[in-house]
Amino acid sequence: MALNYIWIALFVIGMLVGVIKLIFLGDMDSLPAMMDSTFEMSKTAFEMTLGLTGTLTLWMGILKIGEDSGLVDRLAKFLSPVLTKLFPEIPKNHPALGSIFMNISANMLGLDNAATPVGLKAMQELQSINDKKDTASNSMIMFLVLNTSGLTLIPVSIMAYRAKYGAADPADIFLPLLLTTMCSTLVGLLTVSIYQRINLFQKSFLIMFAVIAALIISLFATIYGMSTEQMQHFCRLLTSILILGAILIFILSGWRKKLNVYNSFIEGAKGGFNVAVSLIPYCVAILAAVGVFKASGALGMLKDYIRMGVEWVGLNSDFVDTIPVMLMKPLNGSGARGMMLECFESFGPDSFVGHLASILQGSTDTTFYILAIYFGSVGIKKYRYSVACGLMADAAGMIAAVLFGYFFFG
Repeated sequence: MALNYIWIALFVIGMLVGVIKLIFLGDMDSLPAMMDSTFEMSKTAFEMTLGLTGTLTLWMGILKIGEDSGLVDRLAKFLSPVLTKLFPEIPKNHPALGSIFMNISANMLGLDNAATPVGLKAMQELQSINDKKDTASNSMIMFLVLNTSGLTLIPVSIMAYRAKYGAADPADIFLPLLLTTMCSTLVGLLTVSIYQRINLFQKSFLIMFAVIAALIISLFATIYGMSTEQMQHFCRLLTSILILGAILIFILSGWRKKLNVYNSFIEGAKGGFNVAVSLIPYCVAILAAVGVFKASGALGMLKDYIRMGVEWVGLNSDFVDTIPVMLMKPLNGSGARGMMLECFESFGPDSFVGHLASILQGSTDTTFYILAIYFGSVGIKKYRYSVACGLMADAAGMIAAVLFGYFFFG
């Protein structure tokens, strides 16, 4: 329901701003620009979904091999001591646990293309054990909030964009971004746990937190002292090894079980194509609304009013130039990326605004987009408290991004 109101608000506010500019300012270009934006963003949504089809088809096929070979079941058994407490609705050793783990791992490594198909697969498996098919279950909400909170260990894509725009040290946002996403993830996890009355001080959770902390420390110790070029090569090599290694392990597990691996892949891949097609309406809906809001000038006006308010209370308003990234990030990843690159072009990647825009771009994931796509893929219409929890994680990530931005680069 919250997504419905926000979707309507984006359209209505955008239309009102356009009409006001036409009547009182005589702006004859505002409404045509908004109309063009709806068509352009609809086309972008279709192309984005179409571009995702290949990745979805590949990973759905690979996952099908893992299911048929029993590898996903074995992974679920290994993870069940922790995940069954975090997702108590999921039966022990259910394959959904393996898909959830792989999705979260892919997100932590910044592997967007690999994370989405696995996440959609996890949603299908969670829907299979959901008693109310039109209503989000507790497990779905926990999964999606962890997904949207965006814990990232290696921000590969952001470092690549910073390097492309000539940053002196493209990887200097590594530590503040890691700390920022840890804050957003912890707030998201804590918020959902309060709603679902999950005790996070159990032994299994404490061990999990300790293991994650050890991995983060180990990664930081490994890259500490590396040059920018060495760090970028290391990150690319690590992600390549993980992706290709996962594919090889799945294929070998099928071969070891004497499966017809090719047929299993084809069967799963067909499902990936169907899922991609089903996502098109949801992508078009959210991006068209964002396009109208932005093209109307409402986004720019909001930024100007926030700057006035911040300066009125006597605070440093340097961060206000990154407001478009903050506002766009929960709605659309490519839109937020465009706002970040705009900051690079206007202020430079090594400026305070450039650094903060980079941190904000990775601080959380695209909450509304992910909720629309993931829930839409399985026919969920009642989101319950998922939007509220996702936005709280987003807010925590953005506040942390600003604070760490001033601490490291202010």
